[in-house]
Amino acid sequence: MAFGAAAPACLVETWRRRVGTDRRAVRSAGQQDPYGAPSGHALPIEPTHTPELRLPSLCGFCESSVSPVSQLHILPVRTAGAAENMALDFLLLQRYPHPAAARFRHYEWRTQAFTFGLSQTMDYIRANLPAEASAKEGLSHSSGFDLCRRPTGGGLVDHRNDWTYGLVIPRSHGLFDAPATQAYRDVHAALAAAMQALGQPVALQDKRHPTEEGPTICFERPELHDVINTATGLKIAGAAMKRNKHGLLLQGSIEKSRVGAVNWDEFHERFAAEIARTLGVEAVPTPWPELNESEVEGLIEQYSSPEWMENR
Repeated sequence: MAFGAAAPACLVETWRRRVGTDRRAVRSAGQQDPYGAPSGHALPIEPTHTPELRLPSLCGFCESSVSPVSQLHILPVRTAGAAENMALDFLLLQRYPHPAAARFRHYEWRTQAFTFGLSQTMDYIRANLPAEASAKEGLSHSSGFDLCRRPTGGGLVDHRNDWTYGLVIPRSHGLFDAPATQAYRDVHAALAAAMQALGQPVALQDKRHPTEEGPTICFERPELHDVINTATGLKIAGAAMKRNKHGLLLQGSIEKSRVGAVNWDEFHERFAAEIARTLGVEAVPTPWPELNESEVEGLIEQYSSPEWMENR
């Protein structure tokens, strides 16, 4: 399409609707993403159009820009520090070389780590860290603890004994347009199904908490659609979300101490299979993508900076 030519009507309509969705997220959240562009996170954005509008049309531009989601890429397990893990999750949302594919990864922590939500204040975090952590000046790598603000919302998460994962649902998948509560419920239903197949007594929390507090401590109490241990009533899994023009990022955590004996390698396989079934796609083991190293290093540095940590 030449510059100056009139855009096809279907392209104009798609652009109008997508910008409307993104702007509502910005107005609702009022946050800045790590690249400086405003974006929402963990927002219950209602769909602005039906999934049918994403189907390929006779317009060649739209046909090439909207790809159906047919695969879930299962990425290799990596171990990293808190800032690097957060940076990689964000870059899998922003810069993945196969944007039409959903992507899923389990990852581990190089040292004892905590992460906290994008909107939380450092004063609240300092006041609510465990005593053995808050006593460490700055929670630097040298202290043995690692702390980082996530690009997603949610509360303070202790990763010292958890099973952590990241999932990106592309914009072209129908679940992207669904309310955030539906995506949260569907992913946690897949997690619960994988746990139940391993004999664990789990279910989804079906009630909202009576208070309307903002993000607090992740595993302090179960929220609507969190995964709970039905024998104890304790929350075992929660997640935080970020939605932008590239897709929906979900960062999730399972507290291992609140479930029985689990073969975590088998759980990993079952959970990935359940997510693929939920999304209606094929699970495909996939090598780690080639990301721009300078961009990775720059974002790790940004996520490690005092400005990022103190920015709320």
